[in-house]
Amino acid sequence: MKKKPLIVLTGPTAAGKTKLSIRLAKKIGGEIISADSMQVYKGMDIGSAKIKTEEMEGICHHLVDVLEPYEEFHVVRFQKMAKEALEKIYAKGHIPIVVGGTGFYIQALLYDIDFTENKGDDSCRQELLAFAREHGEEALHEKLRQVDPVSAREIHFRNVKRVVRALEFYRQSGIPISVHNERERAKTSPYAFCYFVLNDDREKLYERIDRRVDEMMEEGLEREVRSLKNRGFTKNMVSMQGLGYKEMLDYLDGECPLEEAVYRIKRDTRHFAKRQITWFKRERDVIWLDKGAHGYDEEKLLSTMLTYMEGVICYRDYSGGQNF
Repeated sequence: MKKKPLIVLTGPTAAGKTKLSIRLAKKIGGEIISADSMQVYKGMDIGSAKIKTEEMEGICHHLVDVLEPYEEFHVVRFQKMAKEALEKIYAKGHIPIVVGGTGFYIQALLYDIDFTENKGDDSCRQELLAFAREHGEEALHEKLRQVDPVSAREIHFRNVKRVVRALEFYRQSGIPISVHNERERAKTSPYAFCYFVLNDDREKLYERIDRRVDEMMEEGLEREVRSLKNRGFTKNMVSMQGLGYKEMLDYLDGECPLEEAVYRIKRDTRHFAKRQITWFKRERDVIWLDKGAHGYDEEKLLSTMLTYMEGVICYRDYSGGQNF
Protein backbone atom coordinates (compact mmCIF):
# COMPACT_ATOMS: atom_id res chain seq x y z
CA MET A 1 0.00 0.00 0.00
CA LYS A 2 1.31 3.46 -0.90
CA LYS A 3 2.52 5.40 2.12
CA LYS A 4 0.77 8.62 3.01
CA PRO A 5 2.77 11.87 2.97
CA LEU A 6 4.01 13.64 6.09
CA ILE A 7 6.20 16.72 6.40
CA VAL A 8 8.08 17.57 9.60
CA LEU A 9 9.48 21.05 10.21
CA THR A 10 11.28 21.27 13.51
CA GLY A 11 14.28 22.88 15.11
CA PRO A 12 15.26 24.75 18.27
CA THR A 13 12.98 27.30 19.86
CA ALA A 14 13.02 30.76 18.21
CA ALA A 15 14.50 29.37 14.96
CA GLY A 16 11.59 30.73 12.88
CA LYS A 17 9.61 27.54 12.26
CA THR A 18 6.17 29.15 12.47
CA LYS A 19 6.56 31.67 9.65
CA LEU A 20 8.24 29.19 7.32
CA SER A 21 5.59 26.54 8.02
CA ILE A 22 2.82 28.92 6.94
CA ARG A 23 4.58 29.62 3.65
CA LEU A 24 5.07 25.90 3.03
CA ALA A 25 1.45 25.07 3.87
CA LYS A 26 0.13 27.73 1.49
CA LYS A 27 2.45 26.45 -1.24
CA ILE A 28 1.55 22.74 -1.07
CA GLY A 29 -1.99 22.71 0.31
CA GLY A 30 -1.01 21.71 3.82
CA GLU A 31 -2.46 21.80 7.30
CA ILE A 32 -0.34 22.11 10.42
CA ILE A 33 -0.17 19.80 13.43
CA SER A 34 1.54 21.41 16.41
CA ALA A 35 4.24 19.29 18.05
CA ASP A 36 4.55 21.67 21.00
CA SER A 37 3.93 20.59 24.57
CA MET A 38 2.61 24.00 25.67
CA GLN A 39 0.65 25.51 22.77
CA VAL A 40 -1.97 22.81 23.24
CA TYR A 41 -3.20 24.61 26.39
CA LYS A 42 -5.89 27.29 26.43
CA GLY A 43 -5.03 30.56 28.13
CA MET A 44 -1.28 29.92 27.92
CA ASP A 45 -0.56 32.13 24.95
CA ILE A 46 2.31 34.49 25.72
CA GLY A 47 4.67 32.13 27.52
CA SER A 48 4.23 29.44 24.87
CA ALA A 49 4.76 31.92 21.99
CA LYS A 50 1.50 30.58 20.61
CA ILE A 51 0.68 31.47 17.03
CA LYS A 52 -2.02 34.15 16.77
CA THR A 53 -5.09 33.62 14.59
CA GLU A 54 -4.07 36.37 12.18
CA GLU A 55 -0.61 34.80 11.83
CA MET A 56 -2.17 31.54 10.63
CA GLU A 57 -3.19 33.27 7.37
CA GLY A 58 -6.11 30.90 6.94
CA ILE A 59 -4.07 27.73 7.38
CA CYS A 60 -5.80 25.13 9.56
CA HIS A 61 -3.88 24.33 12.77
CA HIS A 62 -4.41 21.24 14.90
CA LEU A 63 -3.50 20.64 18.57
CA VAL A 64 -3.45 24.34 19.40
CA ASP A 65 -5.73 25.70 22.16
CA VAL A 66 -7.55 22.42 22.78
CA LEU A 67 -6.80 21.42 26.40
CA GLU A 68 -7.36 23.12 29.74
CA PRO A 69 -4.22 23.75 31.85
CA TYR A 70 -5.34 21.24 34.47
CA GLU A 71 -5.29 18.42 31.89
CA GLU A 72 -2.23 16.24 31.47
CA PHE A 73 -0.51 16.24 28.09
CA HIS A 74 2.17 13.66 27.35
CA VAL A 75 3.64 11.78 24.41
CA VAL A 76 0.95 9.07 24.38
CA ARG A 77 -1.85 11.63 24.29
CA PHE A 78 -0.02 13.67 21.65
CA GLN A 79 0.42 10.59 19.48
CA LYS A 80 -3.29 9.75 19.70
CA MET A 81 -4.46 13.30 19.00
CA ALA A 82 -1.96 13.77 16.17
CA LYS A 83 -3.07 10.54 14.47
CA GLU A 84 -6.69 11.72 14.64
CA ALA A 85 -5.64 15.03 13.06
CA LEU A 86 -3.74 13.17 10.32
CA GLU A 87 -6.85 11.26 9.29
CA LYS A 88 -8.88 14.48 9.06
CA ILE A 89 -6.19 16.11 6.93
CA TYR A 90 -5.83 13.12 4.61
CA ALA A 91 -9.62 12.93 4.22
CA LYS A 92 -9.56 16.45 2.78
CA GLY A 93 -6.77 15.59 0.38
CA HIS A 94 -4.32 17.90 2.14
CA ILE A 95 -0.77 17.31 3.36
CA PRO A 96 0.01 17.30 7.09
CA ILE A 97 2.94 19.40 8.28
CA VAL A 98 4.09 18.61 11.83
CA VAL A 99 5.63 21.77 13.28
CA GLY A 100 7.25 22.20 16.70
CA GLY A 101 10.32 21.58 18.75
CA THR A 102 9.36 18.61 20.94
CA GLY A 103 11.59 15.99 19.36
CA PHE A 104 10.25 13.03 21.33
CA TYR A 105 6.70 13.79 20.19
CA ILE A 106 7.82 13.94 16.58
CA GLN A 107 9.75 10.70 16.91
CA ALA A 108 6.74 8.95 18.46
CA LEU A 109 4.48 9.97 15.59
CA LEU A 110 6.93 9.52 12.74
CA TYR A 111 7.95 5.98 13.70
CA ASP A 112 4.64 5.05 15.36
CA ILE A 113 6.37 4.11 18.62
CA ASP A 114 4.35 1.63 20.67
CA PHE A 115 3.64 2.77 24.22
CA THR A 116 1.11 0.08 25.12
CA GLU A 117 3.41 -1.46 27.76
CA ASN A 118 3.23 1.84 29.65
CA LYS A 119 -0.51 1.68 30.28
CA GLY A 120 -2.21 0.83 33.55
CA ASP A 121 -3.13 2.54 36.79
CA ASP A 122 -1.33 5.72 37.77
CA SER A 123 -0.34 4.71 41.32
CA CYS A 124 3.31 4.37 40.32
CA ARG A 125 3.28 7.81 38.68
CA GLN A 126 1.72 9.43 41.71
CA GLU A 127 4.28 7.78 44.00
CA LEU A 128 7.16 9.13 41.86
CA LEU A 129 5.67 12.62 41.73
CA ALA A 130 5.27 12.60 45.51
CA PHE A 131 8.93 11.52 45.83
CA ALA A 132 10.00 14.44 43.62
CA ARG A 133 8.01 16.90 45.72
CA GLU A 134 9.52 15.59 48.95
CA HIS A 135 13.12 14.93 47.92
CA GLY A 136 13.59 17.15 44.87
CA GLU A 137 14.01 16.78 41.11
CA GLU A 138 17.67 15.75 41.27
CA ALA A 139 16.95 12.90 43.68
CA LEU A 140 14.28 11.61 41.32
CA HIS A 141 16.71 11.89 38.41
CA GLU A 142 19.27 9.85 40.36
CA LYS A 143 16.71 7.03 40.58
CA LEU A 144 16.54 7.06 36.78
CA ARG A 145 20.33 7.12 36.43
CA GLN A 146 20.58 3.94 38.48
CA VAL A 147 18.24 1.92 36.24
CA ASP A 148 18.55 3.64 32.86
CA PRO A 149 21.74 5.73 32.51
CA VAL A 150 21.12 6.29 28.79
CA SER A 151 17.78 7.97 29.46
CA ALA A 152 19.29 9.87 32.38
CA ARG A 153 21.86 11.40 30.03
CA GLU A 154 19.16 12.36 27.54
CA ILE A 155 16.54 13.73 29.96
CA HIS A 156 17.26 16.87 31.97
CA PHE A 157 16.55 16.51 35.70
CA ARG A 158 14.11 19.43 35.54
CA ASN A 159 11.95 17.59 33.00
CA VAL A 160 10.10 15.77 35.77
CA LYS A 161 7.37 14.61 33.41
CA ARG A 162 9.78 12.61 31.24
CA VAL A 163 11.84 11.35 34.18
CA VAL A 164 8.66 10.01 35.80
CA ARG A 165 7.51 8.42 32.54
CA ALA A 166 10.87 6.66 32.09
CA LEU A 167 10.87 5.33 35.66
CA GLU A 168 7.24 4.29 35.41
CA PHE A 169 7.95 2.37 32.20
CA TYR A 170 10.90 0.58 33.79
CA ARG A 171 8.91 -0.42 36.86
CA GLN A 172 6.02 -1.74 34.80
CA SER A 173 7.99 -3.56 32.13
CA GLY A 174 11.42 -4.25 33.62
CA ILE A 175 12.94 -2.78 30.45
CA PRO A 176 14.72 0.61 30.27
CA ILE A 177 12.63 2.95 28.14
CA SER A 178 15.78 3.85 26.17
CA VAL A 179 16.07 0.22 25.03
CA HIS A 180 12.37 0.07 24.15
CA ASN A 181 12.48 3.33 22.19
CA GLU A 182 15.58 2.27 20.27
CA ARG A 183 13.81 -0.93 19.21
CA GLU A 184 10.77 1.05 18.14
CA ARG A 185 12.82 3.59 16.23
CA ALA A 186 14.43 0.79 14.26
CA LYS A 187 11.06 0.27 12.60
CA THR A 188 10.40 1.75 9.19
CA SER A 189 8.17 4.79 9.27
CA PRO A 190 4.64 4.15 7.99
CA TYR A 191 4.79 7.53 6.20
CA ALA A 192 6.47 8.92 3.10
CA PHE A 193 8.15 11.77 4.91
CA CYS A 194 10.60 14.64 4.75
CA TYR A 195 12.05 15.60 8.14
CA PHE A 196 13.42 19.17 8.10
CA VAL A 197 15.38 20.76 10.95
CA LEU A 198 15.62 24.55 10.76
CA ASN A 199 18.71 25.92 12.48
CA ASP A 200 20.85 29.03 12.79
CA ASP A 201 24.13 30.29 14.19
CA ARG A 202 24.12 29.67 17.94
CA GLU A 203 24.76 33.30 18.92
CA LYS A 204 22.03 34.61 16.64
CA LEU A 205 19.64 32.02 18.04
CA TYR A 206 20.44 33.02 21.61
CA GLU A 207 19.97 36.70 20.76
CA ARG A 208 16.49 35.94 19.38
CA ILE A 209 15.64 33.93 22.48
CA ASP A 210 16.59 36.82 24.76
CA ARG A 211 14.65 39.27 22.59
CA ARG A 212 11.61 36.98 22.55
CA VAL A 213 11.58 36.77 26.35
CA ASP A 214 11.74 40.57 26.57
CA GLU A 215 8.80 40.77 24.16
CA MET A 216 6.86 38.24 26.25
CA MET A 217 7.32 40.43 29.31
CA GLU A 218 6.15 43.49 27.36
CA GLU A 219 3.09 41.59 26.11
CA GLY A 220 2.08 40.66 29.66
CA LEU A 221 3.62 37.32 30.66
CA GLU A 222 3.44 38.28 34.33
CA ARG A 223 -0.25 39.09 33.98
CA GLU A 224 -0.93 35.82 32.15
CA VAL A 225 0.77 33.69 34.82
CA ARG A 226 -0.88 35.65 37.63
CA SER A 227 -4.27 34.94 36.05
CA LEU A 228 -3.47 31.21 35.85
CA LYS A 229 -2.29 31.22 39.47
CA ASN A 230 -5.51 32.93 40.55
CA ARG A 231 -7.47 30.18 38.81
CA GLY A 232 -5.74 27.62 41.03
CA PHE A 233 -3.06 26.31 38.69
CA THR A 234 0.18 25.44 40.49
CA LYS A 235 3.73 24.50 39.55
CA ASN A 236 2.95 20.86 40.36
CA MET A 237 0.79 20.67 37.22
CA VAL A 238 2.31 19.49 33.94
CA SER A 239 1.17 22.64 32.13
CA MET A 240 2.83 24.98 34.63
CA GLN A 241 6.21 23.24 34.25
CA GLY A 242 6.71 24.99 30.92
CA LEU A 243 9.54 27.47 30.43
CA GLY A 244 8.41 30.92 31.51
CA TYR A 245 5.58 29.67 33.68
CA LYS A 246 7.44 27.98 36.52
CA GLU A 247 9.91 30.88 36.76
CA MET A 248 7.14 33.48 36.90
CA LEU A 249 5.35 31.41 39.53
CA ASP A 250 8.53 31.50 41.63
CA TYR A 251 8.44 35.29 41.37
CA LEU A 252 4.73 35.50 42.20
CA ASP A 253 5.28 33.18 45.17
CA GLY A 254 7.97 35.52 46.47
CA GLU A 255 10.81 33.06 45.90
CA CYS A 256 12.84 35.39 43.68
CA PRO A 257 12.73 38.98 42.35
CA LEU A 258 11.29 39.67 38.90
CA GLU A 259 14.72 40.38 37.37
CA GLU A 260 15.95 36.98 38.55
CA ALA A 261 12.90 35.23 37.10
CA VAL A 262 13.44 36.88 33.70
CA TYR A 263 17.13 35.96 33.80
CA ARG A 264 16.24 32.32 34.53
CA ILE A 265 13.74 32.18 31.66
CA LYS A 266 16.37 33.41 29.20
CA ARG A 267 19.10 31.14 30.57
CA ASP A 268 16.94 28.01 30.72
CA THR A 269 15.46 28.65 27.26
CA ARG A 270 18.98 28.91 25.80
CA HIS A 271 19.90 25.64 27.52
CA PHE A 272 16.70 24.07 26.18
CA ALA A 273 17.53 25.15 22.62
CA LYS A 274 20.98 23.57 22.97
CA ARG A 275 19.41 20.28 24.12
CA GLN A 276 16.96 20.39 21.20
CA ILE A 277 19.82 20.71 18.71
CA THR A 278 21.63 17.79 20.37
CA TRP A 279 18.47 15.69 20.10
CA PHE A 280 17.97 16.38 16.38
CA LYS A 281 21.63 15.63 15.64
CA ARG A 282 21.01 12.10 16.91
CA GLU A 283 17.94 11.59 14.75
CA ARG A 284 18.15 9.73 11.46
CA ASP A 285 16.85 10.81 8.05
CA VAL A 286 16.85 14.51 8.93
CA ILE A 287 17.47 17.32 6.46
CA TRP A 288 19.21 20.31 8.03
CA LEU A 289 18.16 23.77 6.85
CA ASP A 290 20.80 26.33 7.81
CA LYS A 291 19.34 29.83 7.70
CA GLY A 292 22.74 31.51 7.26
CA ALA A 293 23.66 29.28 4.33
CA HIS A 294 20.41 30.41 2.66
CA GLY A 295 21.15 34.08 3.28
CA TYR A 296 18.20 34.29 5.69
CA ASP A 297 15.99 34.23 2.61
CA GLU A 298 12.74 32.35 3.24
CA GLU A 299 12.14 31.93 -0.48
CA LYS A 300 15.43 30.05 -0.78
CA LEU A 301 14.62 27.93 2.27
CA LEU A 302 11.24 27.07 0.80
CA SER A 303 12.81 26.19 -2.55
CA THR A 304 15.27 23.82 -0.84
CA MET A 305 12.43 22.10 0.99
CA LEU A 306 10.43 21.62 -2.20
CA THR A 307 13.49 20.20 -3.96
CA TYR A 308 13.93 17.57 -1.26
CA MET A 309 10.23 16.75 -1.35
CA GLU A 310 10.27 15.94 -5.07
CA GLY A 311 10.21 12.18 -5.57
CA VAL A 312 9.29 11.56 -1.92
CA ILE A 313 5.95 13.32 -1.52
CA CYS A 314 3.38 14.05 -4.20
CA TYR A 315 1.81 17.48 -3.87
CA ARG A 316 0.07 20.14 -5.91
CA ASP A 317 1.43 23.66 -6.18
CA TYR A 318 -1.08 26.03 -4.62
CA SER A 319 1.02 29.15 -5.06
CA GLY A 320 -1.94 30.77 -6.81
CA GLY A 321 -3.09 31.97 -3.42
CA GLN A 322 -5.62 29.39 -2.23
CA ASN A 323 -6.00 29.04 1.53
CA PHE A 324 -7.08 26.00 3.51
